[in-house]
Amino acid sequence: MTARGTFAAVDLGASSGRVMVGRVGPDTLELAEAHRFANRPVRTPEGLRWDILALYAGVLDGLRAAGQVDSVGVDSWAVDHGLLDADGALLGNPVHYRDARTEGVAEKVWATVPAAELYAATGLQYAPFNTLYQLAAARSTTQFAHARRLLLIPDLLTYWLTGEQGTELTNASTTQLIDPRTRDWSYDLAARLDIDLSLFPPLRQPGDPAGLLRSEVLDETGLSGPVPVTAVGSHDTASAVAAVPATGERFAYICTGTWSLAGLELETPVLSEESRAANFTNELGLDGTVRYLRNIMGLWLLQECVRAWGDPDLGELLREAAAVPALRSVVDAGDASFLAPGHMPERIAEACRASGQPVPGTPAEITRCILDSLALAHRKAIEDAQRLAGHSVDVVHIVGGGTRNELLCRLTADACGLPVVAGPAEAAALGNVLVQARAHGLVGDRAGMRDLVARTQPLTRYEPSGDTARWRAAAERLATR
Repeated sequence: MTARGTFAAVDLGASSGRVMVGRVGPDTLELAEAHRFANRPVRTPEGLRWDILALYAGVLDGLRAAGQVDSVGVDSWAVDHGLLDADGALLGNPVHYRDARTEGVAEKVWATVPAAELYAATGLQYAPFNTLYQLAAARSTTQFAHARRLLLIPDLLTYWLTGEQGTELTNASTTQLIDPRTRDWSYDLAARLDIDLSLFPPLRQPGDPAGLLRSEVLDETGLSGPVPVTAVGSHDTASAVAAVPATGERFAYICTGTWSLAGLELETPVLSEESRAANFTNELGLDGTVRYLRNIMGLWLLQECVRAWGDPDLGELLREAAAVPALRSVVDAGDASFLAPGHMPERIAEACRASGQPVPGTPAEITRCILDSLALAHRKAIEDAQRLAGHSVDVVHIVGGGTRNELLCRLTADACGLPVVAGPAEAAALGNVLVQARAHGLVGDRAGMRDLVARTQPLTRYEPSGDTARWRAAAERLATR
């Protein structure tokens, strides 16, 4: 009899969560949605917060719908966390990374450890919401004074499921407190910034056991124990990169969704000053790899516009956008001015007006501006990554929700001048499932995992149009603004 396994992947994104059921065998990789639920942040008098109890309820509902499984794994977005008191109780809802509390905090941190030294120690790009800056912002609060544990979001949910605490490495690498060379905490840096690393429970690797579902969880979900929880690449990008259906090493990836994470998979980090100036990050992946990438604002720009427009039919909107002349107006998709929610169509129009470009007025024109701008951002990130890492690529793999956006995939191929292979859409959940399956002996090494994805999942290939001069000119025009 051929061995097969069934695994539940808890995959939490910035706007929704889902529990997916994966079935894995030598020639089988099937994924089905058991339950999907909204992730709606709440603006309280104290600021923007995650509704972590609603998320946990969604996880329990999803496990109930999933039925009996061989293991459970949890992944989510990065940097955010919950603080626990000495009894293990949560001290308030976790702060949302888009909350304003970290404004101006980075400069205070740099006064103690200059930005260049911080990058040389951790390899992490500057983002105002990095965990390090969140900790610096929280230092003077009563809540932080009572904190005895810090659990990143997937680790917090795993703790509630199992009663056991740990810090999964791929997500820990986004805190700006991990040395990507040693793959351990940067103890010297933490000491200089007066950060108590004992707040974090011990590090876990993807594939490590993370406990068993508590009896109360079994009662709540109707599952029969014991059901193990397995540490996966708990940063959703780490799981998504694990499911990139690449052959060989000459590939770039773009994990698309609310964010676009564009870069390379490397064996060693790139910690040069030029890399820091280009705002590349060195996050950790499976099997000793480094995810060398740049964060780009991603489909957040379009999501916010669609919300402002009253949720029109997206398919029709994209068809209309495809008919709009290319590269008429473009913006810097990584500009911090687009980070906050609200009034996105007006902000994009104002950015075009301020740079002397035609101002997009209709939803189709604004959508085309966004997608052209994202394609240009993808091009620049992949070109810069190759140059800075000395690592050339022949193909770009797009995974995640953006694979469903045919126009974005086609424009990215044209902008990069490289073939784009789009799929799978549920890469994070598939990577989550595959790490669990590997821990249970059902799949082999990373190459074997990727081969199984390539053989079983629908993929679409987009060839570049060859009109590279036009994209190059647009990139140069954007760079001079």
